[in-house]
Amino acid sequence: MQATAATARESAMVGQPAPDFDMGSTKNLETLKENVKLSDYKGQWVVLLFYPLDFTFVCPTELTTFSDRYEDFQGIGAEIIGVSTDSVFSHRAWIQTPRDKGGVADLKYPLAADSTKQVASDYGVLIEDKGIALRGLFVIDPEGILRYKVIHDLNIGRSAEETLRVIQALQTGGLCQAEWKPGQETIKA
Repeated sequence: MQATAATARESAMVGQPAPDFDMGSTKNLETLKENVKLSDYKGQWVVLLFYPLDFTFVCPTELTTFSDRYEDFQGIGAEIIGVSTDSVFSHRAWIQTPRDKGGVADLKYPLAADSTKQVASDYGVLIEDKGIALRGLFVIDPEGILRYKVIHDLNIGRSAEETLRVIQALQTGGLCQAEWKPGQETIKA
C-alpha cells in the first residue's frame, strides 16, 4: 500500500482543548438538518472516529464494531461520532444499506460530514492530495480536553475494546500500567 501523509497544520494536542467543530450529521436521518457540535457534548466523554470514505472495505467493520459496543460506551458516559469528508447524503445512503451489502445499517451513533475538510485538518488527519482522512481516533473528556489520540494508515481498523479500556483508564484519574484492565488497582506513586 502506498504511504500517505496528513497535513502539518494540526491543532489537536493531547492535554489541550480539543478543536471545536460544527458539522452536518445523520443525527436526524430523515431531515439531515441536525448538526453535531463539540459544545453539545459538554459533560460527556466523546470518541471522535475519523475514517476515509463511506462504501469502502475496512470502514464498515470499524463503524459497526463501535456501534455494536455503543451501550458499553454509553455505560461509561461516552458518546461516539463517526467523521469523514463524505456528504451527509452519502452517510445516509450508507446507513440505509444492509451490513451484508457493505453498509452500516442500524448504526447507533451519528456520522458527521466534514465537507470543508477543516475538522480533519484541525485534528491532523487530512490527506490533502486525496481530500480524505486517515484513520484517527480522539478521546475528548467531559471538559472538552483532548486526552488521547491515535492516528494510523488507511488499511488497519481500530479496536472498540481498546478504546473502552483507554477511557476507563482515564476515568480512574490514576496511573495505569501497561495492560491495565478495568477493576485493577492503579499504580501508587
